[in-house]
Amino acid sequence: MKHAKGPLLTIDVGERETRTEEIDDVLESFVGGRGVATKLAHDRVPFDADPFGPENSLFFTTGPMQMSNMSFTGRTNLTGVSPLTGGLLSSNAGGFMSRHVADTGFGAVEIAGESEELLVVHVTDDGVEFEEAPDLEGATVPETCAYVEDERGLDSEHVACIGPAGENRVRFASVMTTEERAFGRGGLGAVLGAKNVKAVTFAGDSRPDVEIPADQMEIHREAATADHIMKEQGTVAVMDLANEMDGLPSYYFSEQSFEGAEGINGAAVAEKKYKKGTCSACAFACKLPTRDEAAGVETEGPEFETAMAFGSNAGIDDIVDVMKSNELCDRYGLDAISCGNTVSAYLASEDEFGDEDLVLDLVEKIAHREGVGDLLAEGIDRAHEQLGVENWTVKGMDFAAHEGRVLHGQGLSYAVANRGADHMYATFYSVEYPLVGKEEAMEPTGFEGKPQRLVERENLMALNDAGIVCKFSRDFMSPDRYETLFDADFEDLLEIGGRVVELERHFNNQRGVARDADRLPYDLPNFESALDEYYEVRGWNDDGTVPQSRISGGSDAASADD
Repeated sequence: MKHAKGPLLTIDVGERETRTEEIDDVLESFVGGRGVATKLAHDRVPFDADPFGPENSLFFTTGPMQMSNMSFTGRTNLTGVSPLTGGLLSSNAGGFMSRHVADTGFGAVEIAGESEELLVVHVTDDGVEFEEAPDLEGATVPETCAYVEDERGLDSEHVACIGPAGENRVRFASVMTTEERAFGRGGLGAVLGAKNVKAVTFAGDSRPDVEIPADQMEIHREAATADHIMKEQGTVAVMDLANEMDGLPSYYFSEQSFEGAEGINGAAVAEKKYKKGTCSACAFACKLPTRDEAAGVETEGPEFETAMAFGSNAGIDDIVDVMKSNELCDRYGLDAISCGNTVSAYLASEDEFGDEDLVLDLVEKIAHREGVGDLLAEGIDRAHEQLGVENWTVKGMDFAAHEGRVLHGQGLSYAVANRGADHMYATFYSVEYPLVGKEEAMEPTGFEGKPQRLVERENLMALNDAGIVCKFSRDFMSPDRYETLFDADFEDLLEIGGRVVELERHFNNQRGVARDADRLPYDLPNFESALDEYYEVRGWNDDGTVPQSRISGGSDAASADD
């Protein structure tokens, strides 16, 4: 089986020490990316770790496909204990950094400990350098990237950094790379901030030799020549369909359609797109560099989730206004989905939907924890009671745009996902709109056949994140292609994905996550029966916990209690 190669590099930023150790068994068993990082975190991070404490670690990983020239492989994984959900969480960023991480020659890079001084950590195949950078305190993401380029000659694609939001431990702060690409959901930027690390850079010339079959170029050619709406409109292309299905969250989830959708839909974004945008080695080019000269705003996006969170959910119907919010989130290092939803919660509490000036002011206040921004920086789950609004979260994470009240399988996915109400954990929405062929499509309502299908999709997405292969490759990948590219049986690969999901769940079980956390803020017919069936397919206990017998090869801590 194809898998990532190289030792684990552990960087203790408090002690200013590094060490390496071989992890061949983990790489061979979990492929790379999210798989390897999840196994390492499960076995090395204490189950009771404070997300903001020195005992929490962050793991940067790539996979075997980052050694290819194939489209859909310009991505990097980051894993740690989330300050937003309190559970083990992986986030996945595009851009151009993945090849540079691979060039260091390490199979995984762990950031551990806590520094007393603000640091930039430089990782190369020759070693690690700790650079004290007090002048970067409070610097934005572009300012930090400019500093690294001026001082080190490394442009933004070598850099993973935080903005003021991460330094201020905003619970949904992002780690940013290539300036505008985010390790977004879950607040891992706040974990890096708690370690007092402003940036980590990656460079080298020691990329491992992993021979990828020639099929990679066939996929690459298909990606380049495909006539696909995402090349023009990105993910926001689905907004009109969602709105027509009464499935577009609006006015802080109180409504399911938006009369102003035309002002923030795919066509509106396409009008502001001024060039093609892509990730490393990818010919699909589905990213959205946009600008409006009259407003003086230039950004990348917004994607569908951001157009919902800062658009329909906030009562905003002008794409330029959404672009401004998106640009601020990138500048300050904020997850645009959680930030937009949290701002929308405040707008609901004050009956101020549609006030764009207030929206921008709130983003500023959140990033710097000023005034009401200090409360909002805690996220909806921790702030909703004081705001007097409903708690639209699962496991502490607020909802993505794909409406579970209309797409019931997606609703079940939100409920059981280890990351909380996140759409990418299984991308179940794609089979319910549907965005796939008729043979794969399912009716949007009801649960018949969906728990089994959900398990399969969660496992496949975990495999993609281990590979690492972009989830938007769905029209170009097939079981045969997975088998050829990874040199393994497809069912065996899905089993690896299943083990990743199970390790996440087991870690989170030890932190108190069980069936009572697999809940939605709305009722769906026959939901409890579907939940029972999901656990049964997974082989889990009916209380949502993983039997200890299913966890093998774990650490002493993992076997300490069930």
